[in-house]
Amino acid sequence: MQGVSLLFFLLLLPLILWWMLKAKCPLTSQRDLSEWTNHFKPGDYLFGGIITARKALTPRYLFNQIPSSQRLRWNRKLHIWYLLSFLIASREINRNPLILPNITLGYNVHDNHFNAEMNAEALLDLLSAGEANVPNYKCGRHKNLLAVFEGTDSDLSRHIANMVSIYKIPQISYAFVSNDLNNKKQFPFFYRMLPKEGIQYAGIVKMIQYFRWNSVALVAPESDNGETFLKTLRPLLAQNGICALFSQSVSGYSTNQFMLTFDLYLKWKQVNVFLYYAETMLQTSYFYGMAFIDKVLKVSITPSLEKVWVVTAMGDLTFNMWYQDFQHVHSIFTISIQTKKWIKDDADHFFPSILQFGNKAFPCSFAKHPFSVKGWLRCRENEKMESLKPKEIEASLSMDSHHIYNSVWAVARALSAALISISKRRMLKEDGKTSEPKRIQPWQFHPFLQTPQFYNNSMDGVYLGKNGKLAADFDIVNWLWFPNKSVARVKFGSYVRQRSQEPIFVIDQEAALWPQRFNKSLPPSRCVESCQSGYFRESQEGKPMCCYNCVPCEEGTFSSQEDADYCTKCPEDQCPNKGRDKCLLKEITYLAFSDNLGTILTSLAFFLTSITTLVLAIFIKYRETPIVKANNRDLSYILLTSLLLSFLSAFLFIGRPKRATCLLRQTAFSIIFSVAVSSVLAKTITVVLAFLATKPGNRVRKWLGKSLTNSIIFSTSSVQVVICSAWLVVSPPFPDSDMQSQPGKIVLQCNEGSLIMFYVTLGYMGFLAAICFIVAFLARNLPGAFNEAKLISFSMLVFCSVWVSFVPAYLSSKGKYMVAVQVFSILASSAGLLGCIFISKCYIMLLRPALNAKEQLTVKT
Repeated sequence: MQGVSLLFFLLLLPLILWWMLKAKCPLTSQRDLSEWTNHFKPGDYLFGGIITARKALTPRYLFNQIPSSQRLRWNRKLHIWYLLSFLIASREINRNPLILPNITLGYNVHDNHFNAEMNAEALLDLLSAGEANVPNYKCGRHKNLLAVFEGTDSDLSRHIANMVSIYKIPQISYAFVSNDLNNKKQFPFFYRMLPKEGIQYAGIVKMIQYFRWNSVALVAPESDNGETFLKTLRPLLAQNGICALFSQSVSGYSTNQFMLTFDLYLKWKQVNVFLYYAETMLQTSYFYGMAFIDKVLKVSITPSLEKVWVVTAMGDLTFNMWYQDFQHVHSIFTISIQTKKWIKDDADHFFPSILQFGNKAFPCSFAKHPFSVKGWLRCRENEKMESLKPKEIEASLSMDSHHIYNSVWAVARALSAALISISKRRMLKEDGKTSEPKRIQPWQFHPFLQTPQFYNNSMDGVYLGKNGKLAADFDIVNWLWFPNKSVARVKFGSYVRQRSQEPIFVIDQEAALWPQRFNKSLPPSRCVESCQSGYFRESQEGKPMCCYNCVPCEEGTFSSQEDADYCTKCPEDQCPNKGRDKCLLKEITYLAFSDNLGTILTSLAFFLTSITTLVLAIFIKYRETPIVKANNRDLSYILLTSLLLSFLSAFLFIGRPKRATCLLRQTAFSIIFSVAVSSVLAKTITVVLAFLATKPGNRVRKWLGKSLTNSIIFSTSSVQVVICSAWLVVSPPFPDSDMQSQPGKIVLQCNEGSLIMFYVTLGYMGFLAAICFIVAFLARNLPGAFNEAKLISFSMLVFCSVWVSFVPAYLSSKGKYMVAVQVFSILASSAGLLGCIFISKCYIMLLRPALNAKEQLTVKT
């Protein structure tokens, strides 16, 4: 019997519940004109909205008194601004016959006040078809919820996603939420309208580099998003040479228990630029980190201490800054998504009329008795939008509410595309007659929200990137506020990605300088002064990378930019200037005729050439005199001619090196000098043989004559000719430039081709000179006419001394001085031969002709 009774009760239970709930439907709700939390407008399709305008504290219910509704003071200004975006968008869509013809859009908007309880209450109302918050139960009017718009924080977004996914209702988020919500497996019906927060970090780094800041501080709330911000931004700053000297997590609910150390206070005081992660656009918590640090810094004895805050807010700060009173805040910079519509600077001018419209349009609110399950009457739109002027409507769209406005429009376009697509498939029956299209369901709506057109046409500056992820173009904004609490926003730059291309960072110089002229220049924020051009950075041990020493560039290197990581070598044809901050073309140098050294050597060569010519002329004139005949007239002519050519060969070494001069100068000099030394050797051998021929019975007399001298000259010179010919065939000299031997100069010179052949020719001349010197030295005391043996011995001593000293001098010289050493050695050695052998004879022929007689040839032994 008990079992039958229990079964009967279970069968009647649904009917009992239906009757109870039906009885509750007509009940009205309490009203409170100071609380705007729910606004409703019916339509064929309903868009749900959960906005976040003001944080509320959930009242604690005590059981020793009757619970009552909590009266909270809301910020009507911010609330009505967010609400109007739904009103304006729905009105424009309903008035546009090209979007949703014969279909009206309605809305059901709640403010969850960043409160989990109120957020759940709003979700229950959106998902409940009737007046009571009972999901899946229809009572009274029917709601056709198609999508839910929300702009709350990440945690509440997850709560919404978990609820609406059960009904496969699209969730459209116009806020910057956690990256975890991108997981389509866990949140398949979540659609973000804004890109990830991290996309703005590259623009923040560019802005910091533009203002030449290299040491900053990171401030973030104690949350998962705040921790992600610190982990993401710190290495990104380090990669770009910016030091995060310290990072600080601040709680908006426990600042009174925050332990402030003296070291931390000094850090806050020394750092001028703070990167602040603003987790929400909530007034009570948005600036709490900035306000707390500003409050701490008020104990500073430096009243002019001002800080720059770079805030990760891509929204509108106008309504969050009006009530702030910062003492140590110079400027606030943000990265904002580019929009075609900007809030007007005179938006506050229209606020009274907009607020008056809100009071008339929505003179009610949700105020439900705690612990009750009563429903409530909706706060419907009573006042028409026509009461607002176009300028007032335009001013009502702030940057954040503009995101809502664009999101509603984007979903409406997707709904239009969905209705058209479904209509084409269902409008014709099998008999060809038309029928009304069936109502689209939320689960049928998802394919139209996943197309690229949905995102590319949704918001200004937001689009799908090359990798299929949401990207955006950004404006760089400076926010300033004044003693009258008015706010000025200055756009002074942009960070544009240009679809698939690399992002471009652009600064408007005039706009960027406006805040500085209006107020004063931005404070610096550097650990050390910048390293000027000509220096490079060297890290200091145990200190952050932005604290470094400036080291001058080494010789031959330069740095043309400030804070260079290293110095760069100049190209071979260039050299650094004195400051080593740029490269200059090297000076081209060679032993030119116009140089002082070149002029001296040219004059000396010309003078010695003239003297040699004069001596040769004298010898030719006095060729029949005993002194000329006694000293082998033909050998004297050959020697004088070779000395004349030696002096002339010096001109091949002076001047800009050319191919012809490079080929001739060493070989010509070597052959000519070999002939000269061979002539001296022949003259020495002739003196020795002449002495031997005076002895009775000596057979060497027959060797005396031209044939002996000619054979000596020809044989010894031929060896040098063969060596020089082989040199020209194997590795001939050629014009070359030496860029390394002399700093800052390009030395034009003749590359000898083969140094071995060069030293072989010099060695062979030295060999001939050594033999000649030895023979002359041994014969120096032999009696001869006019002391010929002694003169040859002395001349060869001078010759050998010059060329022995030539080798170390040549090797230790560089550039044109090497050539000058060789020219001087040629002139000096040739002059030694000329002076030692011929000047004394010219003296006798010109000034002592009496000695130029046949009697002087007889020498007594």
